[in-house]
Amino acid sequence: MFNSDLTAFSDDDAPLASQPGRSQGPATNGHVVTNGNGRPRVSDTDDEPMSEDDDIPLSQTTRTKPEPATPSLKRKVVQSEDTDSSDDDAPLASSQSSFAKARKSAAVPMPGAMKATTVSTKAVNGKKMKPAPSDSDSDSDDQPLGSQVASSSKSKKAPAKKKRKLKEESDEEEPKPKPSSAKRAPKRVKKEEVGSETETPKPARRGKVKSEGVDEKKVKAKKKKQGDEEDEEVYKWWEQDPDQTVEGDGTAKWTTLEHSGVIFPPPYEPLPDHVKMKYGGKPVDLPPASEEVAGFYAAMLETDHAKDKTFNKNFFDDWLKVLKKNPPLNGIKITDFHRCDFRPIFEYFESEKAKKKALTTAEKKELKKAKDEAEAKYTTCLLDGRKEKVGNFRVEPPGLFRGRGDHPKKGALKLRVHPEDITLNIGKDVPIPTPNVPGKWKDVIHDNTVTWLATWVENVNGNHKYVFLAAGSSLKGQSDMSKFEKARELKKHVDRVRQDYQADLTNKVMQLRQRATAMYFIDVLALRAGNEKGDDEADTVGCCSLRCEHVTLEPPNFVSFDFLGKDSIRYYNRVAVQEQVFKNIRLFKRDKEDADGLFDRVNSYMKGLSAKVFRTYNASITFQRQLDEGTPENGTVQEKLNHYNHANRMVAILCNHQRAVPKTHEQSMVKMKEKLRGFKYERRKLRHALFTADPSFKKKKLYAKDESDLDDDAIAEHEESMKAKDIERAEKKFAKENEKLKEEDKEPQKDSVLEERIKDIEDEYKRLKKERKSGKVTLKRERPVEKLEEAVQKLDEKMKTFKLQMVDREAGKEVALGTSKINYLDPRITAVWCKKHDVPIEKIFSKTLLTKFPWAMESQEAWDNA
Repeated sequence: MFNSDLTAFSDDDAPLASQPGRSQGPATNGHVVTNGNGRPRVSDTDDEPMSEDDDIPLSQTTRTKPEPATPSLKRKVVQSEDTDSSDDDAPLASSQSSFAKARKSAAVPMPGAMKATTVSTKAVNGKKMKPAPSDSDSDSDDQPLGSQVASSSKSKKAPAKKKRKLKEESDEEEPKPKPSSAKRAPKRVKKEEVGSETETPKPARRGKVKSEGVDEKKVKAKKKKQGDEEDEEVYKWWEQDPDQTVEGDGTAKWTTLEHSGVIFPPPYEPLPDHVKMKYGGKPVDLPPASEEVAGFYAAMLETDHAKDKTFNKNFFDDWLKVLKKNPPLNGIKITDFHRCDFRPIFEYFESEKAKKKALTTAEKKELKKAKDEAEAKYTTCLLDGRKEKVGNFRVEPPGLFRGRGDHPKKGALKLRVHPEDITLNIGKDVPIPTPNVPGKWKDVIHDNTVTWLATWVENVNGNHKYVFLAAGSSLKGQSDMSKFEKARELKKHVDRVRQDYQADLTNKVMQLRQRATAMYFIDVLALRAGNEKGDDEADTVGCCSLRCEHVTLEPPNFVSFDFLGKDSIRYYNRVAVQEQVFKNIRLFKRDKEDADGLFDRVNSYMKGLSAKVFRTYNASITFQRQLDEGTPENGTVQEKLNHYNHANRMVAILCNHQRAVPKTHEQSMVKMKEKLRGFKYERRKLRHALFTADPSFKKKKLYAKDESDLDDDAIAEHEESMKAKDIERAEKKFAKENEKLKEEDKEPQKDSVLEERIKDIEDEYKRLKKERKSGKVTLKRERPVEKLEEAVQKLDEKMKTFKLQMVDREAGKEVALGTSKINYLDPRITAVWCKKHDVPIEKIFSKTLLTKFPWAMESQEAWDNA
């Protein structure tokens, strides 16, 4: 599993065994084994409601932009990854489609895909299906399947809405529900330096506050903050048995709505007179409008974007349009991109960054306080009299569009949004907010059948942008719960759905046969549906928009897929299929060109049954079964976390949630290896201290053997590294002390004080060197033998846990685990699993997800994903 950098894993004192009971095979999605292997997702900044980083408690993961597989590989993009606006929610090709566009394939061969992609013929042939109730006449696309394939029942009226207060323990820093045998509230936790990719650090230790030297004002302020949090009311909408409604179904979502609109970025501030870009070596005097756009590019000068031809071309084309209206004031005519020198502006930006970084902590706090105060009224709204948090209340500033992958419009200019571009949605008879910049709103409406607060159209792709409530709001929570309930409802009827499409695999009507084959792949491989694209959009495809060139047949029954999916993530999969499916694909490709659509006659299966419902269902059922199969009942918390992440990876493979290996991954692993060596070094010192105190310990098996990969050279190297760090810490502490003395108008310490401290450090490491030669170790603080034994045992456990974290980090370097947790895995599965196996949910869910899924946190242990 590991590369050569992790040789320290051979240590016998804490072996790295596989997880007890862990399923080592690929994931199953209910009836087949699946996998996908794709290119990484590259995030843009365009108003994503929740990024994947929101789901990672430890900020250890750096997402990087990948290099394309080949220079000819097209990379284009659509909307943000797996948000509620995804085209996956559209019914499967709701009308006759003509996907046979004359496009060149963006896919390239990728041999050697993971073996987990293989599906055995036995696994997919001859499955018996159970009959299910017939369809109902419901017209709603977003109602649970039970209302369409089973007899519909009247929904219960929601009781009067109540507000309930959250209580908390006096020694907790955040509000939590009242403890009970069935509920366990999340606790506030601090961040560790290292850990598994999805693990939050250990909760803060509780300790007694010493009366001496304690700032009483700070203590009182902290208690006041806790009291304010205790008084904050939380609307537990999930206890009110709300009607499951979704955006666009025409039903009322609110009665009253009052908010402050959106906050616009500040106007552009021109650069100082001495900072000018150059053209052909000559300074250019740009007017503010042109200078601002030049600054957008200058800020990205040292990024990969500035090395991209498409990015540079699009930027320069748009900049020339701005220059035409706002030409240089000194008469220089700019026509050649390669003669432009943006470095003076870049260097100015870098110097400004350095100044901000050099600000004192107090100055930074003041700036943050001023910013928070200016934004405070925009962060919340009043929905039916309740205060709820607003999500993306900031209007995105102008800049250069980056896109994901090789988007054809990357580098294009994103224009500044003005009030005249924005439509507000607000309740009747409430004050209309005033924009924080000059201008008037485009329109103000009062539509209570939608949940957005503001909308506008961005200029690059013509997409509608919306401001919604925050992820943890009641409306968003109801939408999430409705989505997962629909997937759970599918579980009751999936046998009939499969029976239907299995029967149509041999239908004489070509349209129905194609639809059945597409359904088969959406179910088996968790593919997205896909939709038709324009010439200026990304050449990404889903199941229904596959072209013949994307699918290769290999007798007797293997099908290879190779295409660019959503967000230009490459999907490669070689899978065994049913004999009839193989025959159908061969039939669909007959007499067609490579650029022709494979499923050119696909129509919808049934209203409300979208590809995303299948992805959510298959992801959750796969996840549940993986957890059930191998969670080590008597394992440590870290062993259980490793199994949880293993189960999540199986889902990520199923749904093709891949990412680039972070650029800092190898560096991170090297640091972890160094830290592990530090643990071994400490263990060695404790062992030798034991031997000095009681030589009989040398004969005991647990202590007799030396730590692996820790010879004399490694020890000497480690001590040199420790000495360098200690000296660096001493220098920083000395500088900080002098800075504080200067602020207090006192005389700073002399350099001789620092020199004396450094000498003491060097003397200590000389002493350690002598100890190594003599073999007799003396600790700074003398401890009895029993305490030394206990310290060794604790260190062994710590090392074992840390090694498991390293294994988990390495295993997850190419898999994006956050996407599944945010969008596809029913959070109640995680909440119940944590309660059942006594794992703190903070180890898995970040604060963002705990806020997003409060309704799931109170799930009973008896709850089942059924």
